[in-house]
Amino acid sequence: MASYNPGWLVLVGILVTLSLPYSHAFWGNENKIHTAVFLSPKFVLGPGSVENRFYFNVDFPKGHIALKSFDAEVIDEAGNPVPLHETYLHHWVVVRYYVRKGVEISKLDDLKKVNRSDYISGGNSGICQNGILSQFFGLGSETRKTSTHIPDPYGIEVGNPAEVPSGFEEQWMLNVHAIDTRGAEDKLGCTECRCDLYNVTVDEYGRPLRPYYKGGLLCCYDRTQCKVKHGFEAVRRTLYLRYTVKWIDMDRFVLPVKIYIFDITDSWKRTPSSTEINAEHKCKIEYDIESCDATGLGNDGCIDTKRISLDMPFGGYLIYGVAHQHSGGTGSALYREDGQLMCSSLPTYGKGEEPGNEAGYIVGMTTCYPKPGTVEISEGETLILEFNYSRIRHHTGVMGLFYILVADDLPKPMHTLRTVVETQDSIMVVTVLWAAVALIGVVAVIALAVHYQFKREGEDGYEAIGM
Repeated sequence: MASYNPGWLVLVGILVTLSLPYSHAFWGNENKIHTAVFLSPKFVLGPGSVENRFYFNVDFPKGHIALKSFDAEVIDEAGNPVPLHETYLHHWVVVRYYVRKGVEISKLDDLKKVNRSDYISGGNSGICQNGILSQFFGLGSETRKTSTHIPDPYGIEVGNPAEVPSGFEEQWMLNVHAIDTRGAEDKLGCTECRCDLYNVTVDEYGRPLRPYYKGGLLCCYDRTQCKVKHGFEAVRRTLYLRYTVKWIDMDRFVLPVKIYIFDITDSWKRTPSSTEINAEHKCKIEYDIESCDATGLGNDGCIDTKRISLDMPFGGYLIYGVAHQHSGGTGSALYREDGQLMCSSLPTYGKGEEPGNEAGYIVGMTTCYPKPGTVEISEGETLILEFNYSRIRHHTGVMGLFYILVADDLPKPMHTLRTVVETQDSIMVVTVLWAAVALIGVVAVIALAVHYQFKREGEDGYEAIGM
């Protein structure tokens, strides 16, 4: 009977282990990525009409999980993507909250009637106050070509039973702001919510607008109407926001990240207590851009640059960053006080008619994925936020938001065996070494099998046939 060399078995075991995917070999059991596609409640738009509603308790993955990405787009009843030049997606955001069990909230009016003790905000880590910009994810026209992927081993932790207040349950709110610009007299003016095109003089609560307020969110609220060309007619359409969520089950190998959103309109000023997490960060969300003609400047170098300084009330490692801009935006960046670039995000403008490539619209924003550990933020450190817009024409209601993910911890040293090079819109993982090891493992197993077969034939084969 053939004998087995234990050394061969040990070698094969080692090679097979090394040939496993990185996450399987060093994360224990492979943490499978789950994917689910959901639809928002339907909304109906006709030429010039506006949808800006808040949907509570929307479909969302359950359990103690780590979110890996959240992507969305507007579709019609047949599931076809709708181009921006027909329905402009001003923004969508998804926000977490906790509600007392047994209390039902389906729309904003319900929330206004709910006892305050039955509702708790579960927003991000800041830094704006009063629930402003508290979303976990949120984009606008750029949504189709902007990566929201969170690299391994990181994720946004949600559904942790230890964090859900007793007697409450975790739920999610989705806000969709879309404008039907079919037949619009001024498409860009409608998307920038110019008050004169909406014939609006009061906000959605009936309060008079400030005399100098020319355009923005206060003029394109739900069920307002932008001016369309005389005689233009088109059918009203039923639309949805289709959103795709990817996640993994939360375990000890996942490193949680925190969400922070900076706003270029933040009026924060340094004070003795300004590094506290509750320091006053009054975020106005939107602002206007004056044209060069209005200021007597030529078109050469006609760029509006806004810069603000912010003292960080937190510390950690920068994992991901992306900016949100409107049409006319030319890019944004986050710097250290000495001018060192930490992260930049640039717009991609479309050049055609099809969804995802609409000419004149921002259809994507580049993202930054610093190599883990290379960009550290120190608590109390001063960072510089910069946003740039073209001033060739006047713009109203533009935004300058910068969304970052920050981790408290880095992967353990063993995780660095896989070299990660992550820049702007790509995540390039160098797996040549692992591919080579896997190949060696396969070859070794085959060679061992062949060796064993020959040995068996030589020692036992003919004897067995002769029995």
